[in-house]
Amino acid sequence: MISRRNIRVKVMQTLYTQDTLDKQATTGEPLKLLQKHFDQSRELLVYLIYFFTQIPAYAETDAYVRSSKHITTEEDLNVNTKIAGNETLWKIKEDASYKEQLEKLKPQQRLDKNLVKKIYLQLKDTPEYKRYISSPERNKKDEKEILYFILETLLLPSELFISHLEENFINWDDDADVVVQLFNSYLQKPGSFNFNEIVSADKLLFAKTLLSTVIEKSGHLESLIVPKLKNWDAERIALLDMIIMKMGVAEFLYFDTIPPKVTINEYIDIAKEYSTQQSGQFVNGILDNIHKELVQEGKLQKTDFKKA
Repeated sequence: MISRRNIRVKVMQTLYTQDTLDKQATTGEPLKLLQKHFDQSRELLVYLIYFFTQIPAYAETDAYVRSSKHITTEEDLNVNTKIAGNETLWKIKEDASYKEQLEKLKPQQRLDKNLVKKIYLQLKDTPEYKRYISSPERNKKDEKEILYFILETLLLPSELFISHLEENFINWDDDADVVVQLFNSYLQKPGSFNFNEIVSADKLLFAKTLLSTVIEKSGHLESLIVPKLKNWDAERIALLDMIIMKMGVAEFLYFDTIPPKVTINEYIDIAKEYSTQQSGQFVNGILDNIHKELVQEGKLQKTDFKKA
């Protein structure tokens, strides 16, 4: 579910947090912190889906409220609730692992009901929605298209909704792209993944191994980096840049399934996004030099870090 790039970011954040703490990390603490990052991604994904499902579901609330008015019009008594019974929507609601997470995370406690109503009322005025409810039949294509319309045209572009997410989830900026991508995939095929396992077994192993490698081999990794800094004072290098470079060198040495070029490109992008403006070029230069030296000296023979 979660991409390797996103995993690298979470490992980087875990290492950064550990390095900025005043106290020495206890055994197992970094792994617990890493798991917390993954849990936050799951919570954000579940909430995004939950909020989304409340928009079409509001049609029934709208119908009830309007029919309960003291003085009603014909329109009040005939609110179309077709979208509340959308087939794809019901498949989401019936997903066992999704329901487990709803029970555990209780996203309804964060729900902004006024915002749900506001987006639903915007939906009601669109030609796309009016065309959808004009047909009494349930066409699979139409059922999906109206949901994608809500997501892509009304929900994600909404500044109010994004502000709502930013206020409630500190990881929104980091996880937005991957979570939206996951939701798009899930909307295409509800029930296609297990919400209880936000990270696949192989990727979780990669995350834990990368974290442990950088922590346990920190001194060795730094000994390869420092000589390449030339006129740079190692103590003045941005902490995040040093962490990123250690992660890159760790992948060179101990992860035999990852091509060095992929490693370099990944960490250039991460440095550009999370560190300073110059960090991408700086990290590129250092990692490229280290890689070339390891190749020339015949030291790029990757092995399990525990055996090194």
